Amino acid sequence: MSEDRFLDGRITLTQPDDGFRAGIDAVLLAAALNAKPGERLVELGCGAGTASLCAASRLTGCHFTGVDIDPDMVALAEGNADANAMADRVGFALGDVAEPANWGPADQVFFNPPFFDDPKSMRAPKAGKTRAYLTGHTVLADWIAAARKTLKPRGRLTVIHRADRLGDLLFLLNARWGDVVVKPVHPRADAPAKRVIVAATRDAKGPLSMLPPLVLHDGAGGQYSAEADAILRGKAGLVL
Repeated sequence: MSEDRFLDGRITLTQPDDGFRAGIDAVLLAAALNAKPGERLVELGCGAGTASLCAASRLTGCHFTGVDIDPDMVALAEGNADANAMADRVGFALGDVAEPANWGPADQVFFNPPFFDDPKSMRAPKAGKTRAYLTGHTVLADWIAAARKTLKPRGRLTVIHRADRLGDLLFLLNARWGDVVVKPVHPRADAPAKRVIVAATRDAKGPLSMLPPLVLHDGAGGQYSAEADAILRGKAGLVL
């Protein structure tokens, strides 16, 4: 296990050395959440709890529940909540997206799903990382369906995914979802987007909006842009 710091050191997390390790995607997902005090938010596939705990550090009046299929990760996430003095409003539970249980009703659901449905589309990941990269017995449609089942009417879904899965996401959100917002994330201004953050409202009818992109790095030096640096340090959120 290793100890990692997020949001300029305000969040400390224990993560597996060899298994899936959360990074910038989890922080961006957390930054994309905006909620009113008293709202309840559910994270599907929470892993060690990175996104939930990063979001909870900013949304201090909200309650979070993280769900994961791996009992070891649930136990690790619970320990991370204790270590960051958030166990009173950030909890974790064992659950399978393919068989959603009573995780709601939630005001918001968010997740960073496994990136690949087809194991032939990528090189086999290292042991301990398979569930993080391959959906296994689930596909992206199962994650969207689980989110819908968990949300209240007019509840909000927020997802970060590979940019080349945007078409799949929009197809799945075409029915019974609305007010869809897409935020592309580019490594540099002159490079194609690698990620998209997509938000949608259950049972809404509003049109799709494409927002200006978030550019992570300025120039060729590898430095974070001012906007990305503020987000990764927890000094700013993303407005969707």
